[in-house]
Amino acid sequence: MPDVQAFEAHAPDADLDDLRARLAAARLPEAETVHRARRWDQGVPLADLAEVVDYWRTGYDWRSFEERLNEIGQFRTTIDDVGIHFLHRRSTRADATPLVLTHGWPGSIAEFVDVVDELADPEDPDAPAFHVVVPSLPGFGYSDKPATTGWGTEKIAAAWVELMGRLGYDEFVAQGGDWGGVITTILGGRFPDHVLGIHATTAQAPPGLATDGLTAAEREWAEDTDHFWHHRAAYAKQQATRPQTIGYSLVDSPVGLLAWILDKFAEWSDTEDSPFETISRDRVLDNVTLYWLTRSGASAARIYYESHNSLDPELRVDVPSAITVYPRDIEKHPRPWVRERFRQIVRWRAPERGGHFPSLEVPGYFVQDVREGLAAVLAARR
Repeated sequence: MPDVQAFEAHAPDADLDDLRARLAAARLPEAETVHRARRWDQGVPLADLAEVVDYWRTGYDWRSFEERLNEIGQFRTTIDDVGIHFLHRRSTRADATPLVLTHGWPGSIAEFVDVVDELADPEDPDAPAFHVVVPSLPGFGYSDKPATTGWGTEKIAAAWVELMGRLGYDEFVAQGGDWGGVITTILGGRFPDHVLGIHATTAQAPPGLATDGLTAAEREWAEDTDHFWHHRAAYAKQQATRPQTIGYSLVDSPVGLLAWILDKFAEWSDTEDSPFETISRDRVLDNVTLYWLTRSGASAARIYYESHNSLDPELRVDVPSAITVYPRDIEKHPRPWVRERFRQIVRWRAPERGGHFPSLEVPGYFVQDVREGLAAVLAARR
């Protein structure tokens, strides 16, 4: 397949030495001025950050993550002059369905490395199997950094259709959360001839819907989501309006990059205090180190500049859709609202545990949920 080239990750030793030297020379601020019980109120607490920085410098092993990526299978292809990197794990099952998994920010392909094998080749022969494709968004990881504007979610969705076609997958299912959820929504809405159905953990309703008729729990979801965007989304406004400015810090300072990303893993996960209650410290550092080594802090932030609040209010998704809303996610749209955009919801779940990063927080449940959700989607097509 001439349009697709195999790819292997291997950071130069000099880059890893430079990272450790920068971590050793880091200048940290004084501790936060908050009460102990509310210690995350001003962001990542000094003690927590210092501990992770020390582990990153002295104990963390990037090479094991590189080996894992190479083991899954990595490739690159060029679409509209931008190189797109992706993982591709073909199932051994003859009845497997092609699946594209799309990450968001501040995530990456690191979100899915622990679930790819189970989705591709489940131990249970009765469970659905998938040929799994995990692209890196443009500007993220080993994908190219777009040199011009225009690479918003609509163009990315179209690129994914082209990518899947190059792999021989003219029809496929799609899954995603965060920006991946938006892209998955667009895939389902714009490309019904190629997309058999979708599973989304970020399912945005059209704007401006009334709360009349919502249950108390649904109204609380709507209020929580509104509160998030009005009081806890400064990061999004910054990256949507001044990605270049914050980008200098994210590309020049590994500690600044770590704090910017770790803050979101802490606030958006289903934990009481530290994200490491449920998410592996190594996986978080795999994700952050991928940003660092590829110098993608600025280019990844630009997806907000390209796409913040840009989902077409009129877009409707008529293909079968499975929706899962995790209790500690940042956007929880009530089902009556979601039905206004997603016209054929074949499965709806609101589990008791999990947040914005379910594939890392509750990977076992995530795999089962994606399997069952997409099985319902495919059954609806028959």
